[in-house]
Amino acid sequence: MNAPNRLVLLTLAIVLALAGCATPRPAPTLYEQFGAEPGLAALVDDLLERFADDPRVGVKFANTNIPRFRRLFIEHLCQIMDGPCTYTGDRLAEAHRGLSIDEGTFNAVVEHLIDAMDAQHIPTRAQNRLIAKLAAMRKDVIYK
Repeated sequence: MNAPNRLVLLTLAIVLALAGCATPRPAPTLYEQFGAEPGLAALVDDLLERFADDPRVGVKFANTNIPRFRRLFIEHLCQIMDGPCTYTGDRLAEAHRGLSIDEGTFNAVVEHLIDAMDAQHIPTRAQNRLIAKLAAMRKDVIYK
């Protein structure tokens, strides 16, 4: 085998050996895609502003301890996104009991969530994953 062919084979062997040593980076988790705790806090703060400005939603928060709600909502999002949090609030059905949240109010909240996620530059695929998780909880929120 001549020298140029040996050099090509040696180079190929080194490239293959190095490729086998490379550890692929795991895909970012949903929690990471939302910016971890700081990203969730920013999202919830944006949502709270939107809720306050919308009479369809704001009225439901008239007797709410907003700092407590904020903390618990961040915990809830973090937990359902498999982040390092534990939700310490009431079960959703209990937390929404007596609020008489109807389809219109629920849909307004979803609209605001989408707008807030867009404003926070959350990738659409990550948004859809969160919405799917939250949609499964819809029955625990409306008409309670």
